[in-house]
Amino acid sequence: MSAKTWNSYSFSINGFPVQARFAQEDIHGLFVPLLRRLALLQREKGERLIVFLAAPPAAGKSTLAAYLSLLSRELPDCLPMQALGLDGFHFHQDYILTHNVRQKDGHILPMRQVKGSPETYDLLHFAEKLAALGREDPLWPVYDRRLHDVVEEQLPVTDPIVLIEGNWLLLREKGWAELSHSADLTLFLRARENLLRERLLRRKMQGGLSREEAEAFYRTGDGVNIRRCLEESGPADLAFILQEDGSFSCTEQPESVFQFYNI
Repeated sequence: MSAKTWNSYSFSINGFPVQARFAQEDIHGLFVPLLRRLALLQREKGERLIVFLAAPPAAGKSTLAAYLSLLSRELPDCLPMQALGLDGFHFHQDYILTHNVRQKDGHILPMRQVKGSPETYDLLHFAEKLAALGREDPLWPVYDRRLHDVVEEQLPVTDPIVLIEGNWLLLREKGWAELSHSADLTLFLRARENLLRERLLRRKMQGGLSREEAEAFYRTGDGVNIRRCLEESGPADLAFILQEDGSFSCTEQPESVFQFYNI
């Protein structure tokens, strides 16, 4: 098998610089066909197209969304696609610090201990913004990781296609499941838990934690969210699979997903 050729990119995501690379065979074999089909779907719909990208923590969904947005602007036969994050719909930090969450097993925990779980998101606010996407150009909230808080009314939404990325967009739970019907197309980025675990441990240790501290945090936080996302998300129209080397495979060719649209 021939060696892959990679393209490198720099992004700013949630207030932090991110370096990323994508294999050329993924760009031309997966991402370009997907963006071309999305442009055709938007033209057929005649109004803003809404795409959901769900994935577990550390799968690289924010980076992939940022890259697809960039690529959409470089292709003459595509339409610009704007990347938006679900994390802007976290409850504000002052709310999280003063409220509790009832777990499925009945235990009540401080919300700050489970920040990032579905229960720490403001679903009503998200539903309102989703509805607004169909009739206007709303201002989208963002989550700033430097502030560890939400900044409201921050990002003007103007593009004819929007890609919303987040952990819980396809969750099969009351409230979330209903909102997933707002999407014209759904994507899921899947990865093995062991791969995601190592990515998250490295991230925590780079932030100053010891290996033992990082593993303890994983057991009670990130690991729970990874398994919940992988096991409790509903099916997507198209699924990408993250490989060990950072490249992607796909459950089927992007063109086949759109056959039922008669394009």
